[in-house]
Amino acid sequence: MNQRNEADKRVLELLSEKFQLFDGLFGASDDILGRLESGVDIEKRIADIYATCRTSDAIEAAFAALRETLEADIDARMRETESKLLEHFDEQIHDLLRIQRDKAEAQLDRTGKLFWKLTRHSLATQAVFDDRHLTFQLKESPLSSVPTGEYWLIRKEKGIKPPEHAYTYRLTHPLGEHVLDYGRRQETPTVTLCFQLAEHPLRISVLEQLQSQSGWLELNLLELDSFQHEEHLVFTGLADDGTRLDQEACERLFNISALVEKQAPEPPEELAPLAKRQLDATLSRVLEENHGYFQRERDKLEVWADDQIASSEAQLEDTRAKIKDAKRRSRVAESLEEQKAAQEALKLLERQQRRDRQMIFDVQDEIEEKRDSLIDALERQMHRKSQTHRLFRVRWELA
Repeated sequence: MNQRNEADKRVLELLSEKFQLFDGLFGASDDILGRLESGVDIEKRIADIYATCRTSDAIEAAFAALRETLEADIDARMRETESKLLEHFDEQIHDLLRIQRDKAEAQLDRTGKLFWKLTRHSLATQAVFDDRHLTFQLKESPLSSVPTGEYWLIRKEKGIKPPEHAYTYRLTHPLGEHVLDYGRRQETPTVTLCFQLAEHPLRISVLEQLQSQSGWLELNLLELDSFQHEEHLVFTGLADDGTRLDQEACERLFNISALVEKQAPEPPEELAPLAKRQLDATLSRVLEENHGYFQRERDKLEVWADDQIASSEAQLEDTRAKIKDAKRRSRVAESLEEQKAAQEALKLLERQQRRDRQMIFDVQDEIEEKRDSLIDALERQMHRKSQTHRLFRVRWELA
């Protein structure tokens, strides 16, 4: 966006306002927008607005018409989807839509659900839990700095606030950090886990084809220092019949309950090289994404720089035209008063011209500074370091 261009500012303001509207209509992630493309092509409609509208009033009217067209269709479609969701759709779709259900736990995102389960496990002997309201009474504190009492898990639903006497429980709360640290420090021996897919209340279609099978699963942490410090969890899954489990299938296993049955035997020889290949593939993908990020940032910088220079030069040309006109008026002035006024106006315009020239230099300095930052980021990518650490290895069975 050219910050000196009022039209650009208005377009951004209008887009932000209208997308807040879309957020309110959907209660869904961007994935759902793509799933509604049958009959509702939002991207194309917005592109048409950019291509055909030239004024703020025209843009406002076009978005109002778009809203009116979409609202009825979207509301009807969302009601139909909600009515069929529990019966027909895979568990993953439940995570994409905010559907009002009886149990508050269903309102949590994936991270919130995992955090709640880890908290229940970590504080099982020290707290009494209410899964319906996502609260717990801490009877015995594991930290001297954390008081006992009632804790409410933070969540996204509007209008839900803990009572004044309760504490808000979140990832960054000292108790939450203790729970996370507890989870990291737990020993993870190689055992056999029997995942209870048949008892899971929702469909997980990616696992249905693996029912009654067994195999091996390993989780590794890939750390990369490039543009910034990055951490990636890389699963490796292998069934006894040689079928390889992709990242999604491995992750979804941990959405369901499991029983620890027994110590596992030695893993097959092909598990370790398979894990290494997947780690190498993940590293290659991440580096490619980083390279793409650099290319996009470079292109944005070039476009921004051209816009800034063009805007500054246009301002300077406008001032020069005004100076030329002021000189003309000075030459044709018929009285001393008119001559004085013309000279004062010319003096102010010449001062403005000097400021305009200085602005061009300032813009060039700013462009150079941003380009230096981009070069620094590229150098960090060139001097990247990576390391891996195995978090656990288990034998799995799917019942």
